[in-house]
Amino acid sequence: MAKATIKEVAAEAEVSTATVSRVLNDSGYVSEEIRERVLEAVAKLNYQPSAIARSLKQDKTYMIGVIVPDISNPYFMGISRGIEDAVGAEGFQLMFCSSDENPEKEGRLLQLLREKRVDAVVLATAGGNDETVKALSESGLPIVLVDRKLGTETGGAGVLDLVAEDNEEGAYRLTGRMLEEGHVRIGVVNGPARVSTGRERFEGVLRAMRERGLREKPLVYNGAFSTEDGVRAVRKFLQADPNPTAIVSLNNRMSLGVLLEIVRSGLRIPEDMAVASFGEVEAISLLRQPGFYYIDQHPYDMGTRAGEILLRRIRKERAEEGPAIEIFRNEVNRIG
Repeated sequence: MAKATIKEVAAEAEVSTATVSRVLNDSGYVSEEIRERVLEAVAKLNYQPSAIARSLKQDKTYMIGVIVPDISNPYFMGISRGIEDAVGAEGFQLMFCSSDENPEKEGRLLQLLREKRVDAVVLATAGGNDETVKALSESGLPIVLVDRKLGTETGGAGVLDLVAEDNEEGAYRLTGRMLEEGHVRIGVVNGPARVSTGRERFEGVLRAMRERGLREKPLVYNGAFSTEDGVRAVRKFLQADPNPTAIVSLNNRMSLGVLLEIVRSGLRIPEDMAVASFGEVEAISLLRQPGFYYIDQHPYDMGTRAGEILLRRIRKERAEEGPAIEIFRNEVNRIG
């Protein structure tokens, strides 16, 4: 069955197509009688306005692109839900994309979102696309960085809006707790250095050790924020002589792999190997008295804040202001 056209609606209601458009877009004066006739014709013909035509006319698609490294990660799911709740009431929908921590794929996704004419982009970057991101921003596309900065942005400042955590300080305090427990030989599971979270969190670890007079560098495994990286890290650490007595894992997915491999190896947590994580791991509740330290995170709140900034940029409110920088401070918690 062919879709009804605006001309057919106009003919059914005995009005012009311009009048139908005014009714549907709620723009301009239309008498109540004519409005009712148009709406009755729309209902009778089951007319569906063209989203493409409407977006061309309004210069808006009401679509926001969201690129994260792993949409299945609960942390990024929480951020995405916060964004959705913030912008959904204004009629915006989200187009989700996973870069899989692959800079080349992220570059292709950025180009795709530009071709789809999204109204804005939220980006948790995998790194390596600084110039592309800045060029898109300079072309007028609102971009909010979430969780991660561009490689050239340091100290929380930059040319783009940013919603992130205080990564260095969080890792510093997390490592400090392990040192206070008496651990001096520590294994660190870190992410890639091309990503700001990897660089900043590792610097927090080193700062905590330096301030306590520990000159020896920790054992380090650099992964890509995956569960498998946590597994591989534990295997590497158990081959060291002597073994570390504690592991500081700087990402929740890697922390899950660390816990799985420690248990699989027959070791006890924390008696044989203590674990601290940047981010909570739900599976820890399965262990009895794990003595597990973790940095709490607030992904939903970060998402809602990013969504609020986006709406302000799309509306061009306070456009003359500099970038909005929101840094969330996290606390160290203990389970067991």
